[in-house]
Amino acid sequence: MTFLIFLLACGAAASTGMIFQPGPWYQSLVKPRFTPPNWVFPVAWTTIYLLLAWVGYRLTLTPGSETVLALWAAQIALNTLWTPVFFGAHRIFAGMLIITLLWLVVAAMVVSALRLDVITGLILFPYLAWLCVAAALNFSILRDNRE
Repeated sequence: MTFLIFLLACGAAASTGMIFQPGPWYQSLVKPRFTPPNWVFPVAWTTIYLLLAWVGYRLTLTPGSETVLALWAAQIALNTLWTPVFFGAHRIFAGMLIITLLWLVVAAMVVSALRLDVITGLILFPYLAWLCVAAALNFSILRDNRE
């Protein structure tokens, strides 16, 4: 049951991607050469959300995980916020601020999780790696396109 609660939270975050799709605005932006093909994004995010739900569940079984669970809650809130700000409101700079804060929270979550349970911490590495790509994309779009 606990896993399903975390999966529901991840599903809510993922739903913003269905509501605020990239569309013509995003297609018209100048993007860097390292931009992944469009099909990579739903595959990456689906994988990450499943891993995040698993991490949340594992943390509930780990004594002393209150701080990491608070960071989990903060990251899912920031994660959910980025899509409507970037794709919905077309606020590239605000998106950059959010994704920077998200990266910092996830990095803190990874470090904290590694201290409690190495496996849980390692499960978070793909998320942090993907956020590096996403933040680099956001930055490049901000630099190469004026709001």
